[in-house]
Amino acid sequence: MKAYTYKEIRDKYIEFFKQKGHSEIPNSSLIPEDDPSVLFVNAGMFPLVPFLKGEKHPKGKRLVNSQRCIRTGDIDLVGNATHCTSFEMLGNWSLNDYFKEEAINLTVEFFVEELGFNINQIYATVFEGEKEIPKDEVSINIWKDIFKRYGIEAKVGKGEKIEPLGKEDNWWGLESGGPCGPDSEIFYKNKDGELVEIGNNVFMEYLLEENKYKPLGRHNVDFGGGLERITTIVQGVDSFYETDIFFPVLKEIQKISNTQNLKSQRIIVDHIKASVLIIMDGIKPGPTQQSYILRRLIRRAVRHGKLLNILKPFTKDISKIVIAQFTQIYPELELKKEEILNTIEQEELKFNKTIENGLKELEKELTRKKAIDGGKAFQLYQTYGLPIEVTEEILREKGETIKNKDHFYSAQEEHQKKSRTSSKGMFKGGLSDTSEMTVKYHTATHLLLSSLRKILGDHVYQKGCNITPERLRLDFPSEKKLTELEVKEVENLVNEVIKKAYEVHYEEKPKEEALEIIKKYSGIASFSERYGDLLKIYYIGPKDNPASVEICNGPHVQNTKDLGIFKIVKQENVGAGIKRIKAILK
Repeated sequence: MKAYTYKEIRDKYIEFFKQKGHSEIPNSSLIPEDDPSVLFVNAGMFPLVPFLKGEKHPKGKRLVNSQRCIRTGDIDLVGNATHCTSFEMLGNWSLNDYFKEEAINLTVEFFVEELGFNINQIYATVFEGEKEIPKDEVSINIWKDIFKRYGIEAKVGKGEKIEPLGKEDNWWGLESGGPCGPDSEIFYKNKDGELVEIGNNVFMEYLLEENKYKPLGRHNVDFGGGLERITTIVQGVDSFYETDIFFPVLKEIQKISNTQNLKSQRIIVDHIKASVLIIMDGIKPGPTQQSYILRRLIRRAVRHGKLLNILKPFTKDISKIVIAQFTQIYPELELKKEEILNTIEQEELKFNKTIENGLKELEKELTRKKAIDGGKAFQLYQTYGLPIEVTEEILREKGETIKNKDHFYSAQEEHQKKSRTSSKGMFKGGLSDTSEMTVKYHTATHLLLSSLRKILGDHVYQKGCNITPERLRLDFPSEKKLTELEVKEVENLVNEVIKKAYEVHYEEKPKEEALEIIKKYSGIASFSERYGDLLKIYYIGPKDNPASVEICNGPHVQNTKDLGIFKIVKQENVGAGIKRIKAILK
C-alpha cells in the first residue's frame, strides 16, 4: 500500500467518484442552517437532508464530497489515538439512483484498486434482520460475490468475513420516524490485528411512521468514511496524530512544551484545529450553544498548555500552524486569518485572568480551612477552570493533599450526566425532523421574513433560524422590538397570504443569476457563501408578483392554505441590534 498524503487520499476519492458519474458538491459550513437538531454539521450527509427526503438536487442524483465536521459528544476521550472533535467525512450519495450492488462494489473498488488495501484484510457487517424487517440477504450475496472475484470463499457468521448484526450495529434511522434502513459497514484489519471501521453504506429503503415500517418508495445510498481513520491506515501509523493531517501541529506543540505529556499535546492539537475552523465559519466564544463549545475547546487547550508547563500565551502561534496546514483545503482560512488569530488570543488571555482568580479563591479556602476536599476541587475546576492537577501541585508545595479526592470524580461524573441530559437531542446525527408540522413552519418562516421586510424595511434579513414541530424562531437585525401595531400588521400580512391559497414552486438558476433575482426581490441573500453553483429559488405566489422569494432547498408545503393561522407569541433581545420572534401555527 502506497503511503499517500491525506490530501492525495481526499483528491483521489473525489476524482474516483467523479469518474463514476458523481458531481462534486461544496464543503458546507460547520454551522447548520435551519436545523435545531445539532449544534454543528457532524456528518457528510447533513447538508443533504432535503434531498434524501425527495427534493431534487441541482447537481443530479450522484454526489460526492469531503465535508468538514465537528462532534463533541466524546470530547472527554480526545487525547487517545483515535478520538478527535474535528474531522473530515468522505461521502458519496445516490439519490434514488443506484443501490446496494453498485454502492458496495464502488466502495470496495476505491479501497482496493485505488488505495491498495489488501482484500484479505477487509471484513464486512450486514443487517441480520429484526422483527418485521428481513435479513439483508442482498448485501450478503453482494459481499460473497466480491470476495469470490478475489478468490476468497467468504463465510457468513460471527467473526467471519461477513458478519450479520442487529439494529444496534447495522441500522440507521431516528426513533422519531422518517427514512431509515439497513447499513453495511466495511472494516480493515490493521497491523495489530484489530478491525477498524473505514466506511459505512446506509441503504434508506424504509419509512418509519406511527411505529410501523413500510417501503419508502425510493432508495437512497449514503456512504461515509472518516478521512483521518483511512489516512492512519494508509500511512501505517499508530494514531490520527501521527498522520500528516495532525503531525505538523503536534510537532510544534512538542517543541514549546516544557513537560512532555502526549495526551495533553494531542488535546491541544485537536482543540485548536477545531476552534480555528469554527471561528472561520463565523462563531465567536460565548456562553451558549456553538459559542460555548468554542469557548470550552479554547479554554481546555489552554488548561492543557499549563499542564505542559508552557509559560507564555501560545494558542495564537499554534493557530498560525493550523491555518498554514489547512489553507490548501479551506482558502477562507487565509482570508480570515487575523480575525481567527485575534479571537483565539483574546480568549486565552481572558481565561488566564480567570485562572488567576481561581488561584486566589484556592488561597482563601486554604486560609479558612487548611484543607481542600474533592468536592471543593471540582468547584474550583467548574467555576474557574482550575485543573485538579494544578490544585494538587499547589497543595503539595504546602505539604497538603486533596482530601476525599474521589469526590472530585463523582461530582464530575454527575455534572457530565446532567450535561448529557440537557443536551440530549442537540448532538444527535442524521436527518433533521421533517415532520408535517416542521415543513409547515419552514414555509411560514419565509412568509414571516417577507412580511417583516415590508413592515420594518429592506435592512431586515435572516440572521438565524430554529424550527421545531412546535414553533418557528427567527433572528433578524433590528434596534427595537416590534410595537403591538407592528406585530398585528405582520400577522395580518402572513395570514392574508395563507388565505389566498398561493402555490409554492421553485426554479433552478446558476448562482450569479439566482443572486441577482434575490437582490431584485429581497435585497439580501443570507448565507450566500454556502451555496453551490446551481441554486433553487422558491416562490410563494405568482411569479410576477410573489409574496416571498428565497434561495432554499426546502422542504415546503405545496400550498399556503395548508398552514393554518399564523400567530406571533414572543419577542426577545438576543444581542446588540438582534431581535428574535417566536411564532406558532394554529
